[in-house]
Amino acid sequence: MNSKSKIILLIISAAVLCIWAFITVIPLYWMVIGSIQDTTVSATYKPKMLPTSWSMTPYERFFDKTDALRWLFNSLFVSSVLTVTNVFFASLAGYAFAKLKFPGSKTVFWILLSTMMIPAQVTLIPLYILVINVFNLGDTYTAIIAPALVSVGNIFLMKQYMSTLPSSLIHAARIDACSEFGIFWKVILPMAKPGLAVLAIFTFVTSWNEFFWPFLVTSSTEMRTIQVGLASFVFADATDYGAIMAGATVGALPMIILFFALQRYFLQGITIGAVKG
Repeated sequence: MNSKSKIILLIISAAVLCIWAFITVIPLYWMVIGSIQDTTVSATYKPKMLPTSWSMTPYERFFDKTDALRWLFNSLFVSSVLTVTNVFFASLAGYAFAKLKFPGSKTVFWILLSTMMIPAQVTLIPLYILVINVFNLGDTYTAIIAPALVSVGNIFLMKQYMSTLPSSLIHAARIDACSEFGIFWKVILPMAKPGLAVLAIFTFVTSWNEFFWPFLVTSSTEMRTIQVGLASFVFADATDYGAIMAGATVGALPMIILFFALQRYFLQGITIGAVKG
């Protein structure tokens, strides 16, 4: 392929990506525009993509009619706790599977991986019965958090990443009589900061956007997360499109800010652990 063909191919690829990006951004753009217009304007059959008037009343109605601040706090609390627990436990397990040799390590690891092939819908009913009926944890933070304290996918991610770390420093620390947890805390974690950052970001985003499980185990308005609260608000006020879009914007804004602030880590997460050095 000559240089002219490469340039043409590059231009076509760029054009296709720009068109696709434009189509992808349209719903987000309309959500934001609809949240700063009056409901009568945003609910019209042919909505105006370039609004002629601006209004913040949809945000006022959203915060007045709902417990939005409590929902945001619940989402922030649950996402933060799950991020901390997943980073800690997944990194511990990843270090054990990657750097420690113990009887049955490969067997245990493959058993864990095999559980990823089981659809979540299969275990949903037994898990619900266990949490609600057996332990009586309905409508609590524990019910939302406990089943997701650590995921097998995160363990696999950290195992793959820690396999790329040099073992020479671990051997040197053992010669200096450092304990295994000391090696993990003082040697492994500092070297694994990029992987831990990717894991923390992905876990936080996943936890923030989770809807179905919090919807199942919560019943009171005070315990809803922002995603569940928005769904209940839609059903209760189905015609207030401006307030609904304002709520959707409020719920999406933290993730948008997080993505633009840490986008290099999102891109790094695509290839993390893919190449073993």
